[in-house]
Amino acid sequence: MVAAILDAPSDYQTGWGMGDEFRLGEDHFTDVSAVVVDLGKRLPGLPLFLVGTSRGTISAAALGARFDSGLAGVVLTSTMFRAAGTRSNEPGPSLSRFDFTTIKVPVLFVHHVSDQCAVTPYSDAARLADNYPLISVSGGRAPESGPCDPFSAHGYFGKETETIEQIVNWMLQKPFLKEVQ
Repeated sequence: MVAAILDAPSDYQTGWGMGDEFRLGEDHFTDVSAVVVDLGKRLPGLPLFLVGTSRGTISAAALGARFDSGLAGVVLTSTMFRAAGTRSNEPGPSLSRFDFTTIKVPVLFVHHVSDQCAVTPYSDAARLADNYPLISVSGGRAPESGPCDPFSAHGYFGKETETIEQIVNWMLQKPFLKEVQ
C-alpha cells in the first residue's frame, strides 16, 4: 500500500504558491498525475491512496475527482469544508463548493469532534457520515498550538497513532473503528 500525502506547511509559510485555486486546478492535477504514474511504474500492483490533511484535503479531493484510474482511495482528514475569508492569511474557497460525489474512488473522512479550526468544523463532516465512512476522534492532549495547527485537536494531538491505525485498517479493507477515543 502506498499513500501519497498531500499536506504541507501553510502557503504563507513556504511561499510555494499552492493556493486553493491552484489545488483545485488542472496544473496541480498534471503535476500529481506524473507522480502517480511514476509510483505505479515503480510499485506495480500496490494500491495508491491520496491522503490530505487540512489544506491538503483540497488537493486530495480535487485530484480524486479527476483520476479515472490509478487510485485505490482518498482519505480526507480535518477537511477544509468552509471558505477562508479575506482576513485569513490564506483566503480561498477551500472545499465550500466542492461536490464530493465527483470523487470516483472510495473516500474516507477523518475528523476530531473537538476541532476548533473555523474552516474545518466537525459538524460538516458529521453531515456527510450517511454517505461516506467517517472516523470520529475524541480526546488527546491539551493544545500546544493554534486551533488550525498540528498540536491541537485539528492535528489529532495525542491521538495520532490510534487515528492512523484506523485509517490503515480502512485502506486495507479491514474492520476499523468509527470512533477513536
